[in-house]
Amino acid sequence: MAQKVNEVMTPVPVAVPPDTSLAEVGDLMRKHGIGDVLVVHEGRLRGLVTDRDIVVRAVALQKDMATAVADICSTNLITVAPGEDAETAVRLMRRHAIRRVPVVDGDRPIGMVSIGDLAIQRDERSALADISAEPPNT
Repeated sequence: MAQKVNEVMTPVPVAVPPDTSLAEVGDLMRKHGIGDVLVVHEGRLRGLVTDRDIVVRAVALQKDMATAVADICSTNLITVAPGEDAETAVRLMRRHAIRRVPVVDGDRPIGMVSIGDLAIQRDERSALADISAEPPNT
């Protein structure tokens, strides 16, 4: 039976307001062992920032770590609804060459589905599933 996105997603994603500093976002990523944080304003999804975004759009350009996350986050987001088939998330990731997709109910974020979540769901014996199941580096 096909699984739904809400069955494979990580619920309650870490989210910050747009004025949160890059240093604070990096600290949240470290504390939670994650590589992405949602940018939310008044409960609505406004952006996504990844650890790679911080490196490429901030560190490499020597931006101050007090810079607001809104200045570097991605705002043209691909999202998926919780009731969609997990295969829909796979197709979106392939088509847009992305590794994570926010799960939204309307425009309110309720979860995050990653390529690792889907790898575990599709083939728990795959190398990607094994890597994804390991605890994060600290």
